[in-house]
Amino acid sequence: MEKVIIAGSGCAGLTAAIYAARANFSPLVLEGKEPGGQLSTTTLVENFPGFVDGIDGPMLIMNMKAQAERFGARFAYSSVEEIDPQDGFIRVRIDGEWRETRTLIIASGASAKYLGLPEEKKLIGHGLTSCATCDGAFYRNVPVCVIGGGDSACEEAVFLTRFASKVYLIHRRDTLRASAIMAERALCHEKIEPIWDTTLTGYETDEQGEVRAVGLVNVKTGATRELEVKCVFVAIGHTPNTAAFGDKLETDAGGYLLRHQGTHTNIPGVFAAGDVADPVYRQAITAAGQGCAAALDAERYLANFGD
Repeated sequence: MEKVIIAGSGCAGLTAAIYAARANFSPLVLEGKEPGGQLSTTTLVENFPGFVDGIDGPMLIMNMKAQAERFGARFAYSSVEEIDPQDGFIRVRIDGEWRETRTLIIASGASAKYLGLPEEKKLIGHGLTSCATCDGAFYRNVPVCVIGGGDSACEEAVFLTRFASKVYLIHRRDTLRASAIMAERALCHEKIEPIWDTTLTGYETDEQGEVRAVGLVNVKTGATRELEVKCVFVAIGHTPNTAAFGDKLETDAGGYLLRHQGTHTNIPGVFAAGDVADPVYRQAITAAGQGCAAALDAERYLANFGD
């Protein structure tokens, strides 16, 4: 019987691991299909407190993992495949085998939706991103573009006007689906230029492998052109990584896990932290804070058992 199993190894999962390990629970951390989460593809993190000059995303993850291991956390390159709640414990299927645990902290994150274009994954962190708050400050006084037409796309575009010389808002339709107030805020901004009825056909890179332009096609006329931008911000949504939990855990309309009284889910002993339950902030520091809270909630829950 495990005391704590943590599903996910991003900021939320690793912070939970540090706290649970320091409480002598020897947590088992399942690193998942993308060890390190979204930070593992981030070249530089400038907004995580304590690093004056910033820190490389993978290095931050490696440091957090080493810190958790120092206190006794155990790691496995595995994922949760299914859960089966029981009275006083949870059965977790890992690599085809069932394990039992008193508590389960779900920190499996959310995956940003991209366009599925060739070579796209290689460009993430090299002029292609899904987070303006994370990466906008790297693109001062240069043109950028935002892909999408919802509230998130409008918010990203407006935020980027603080840094970029020009923000192109590219949408496949001729009207935004964002709320009226967000659409007005974006369309009335002098730095934002909408490009309607348009989708991307591909990315062009410079000698360093960084994005220098995008190919565009008008979906109504078929006309194509190239648009010079230094970064593409894709804002077409995220998919929370909750497939393994089926209908056992409550979610909101977007599929994000719902929490009650802190990080508790609807199943006793199961807690949620980070992007898997956070459609709003999606920052490394907020994920870390939620991971801490989940570990503390799990520790208090475990106090009910004598083992």
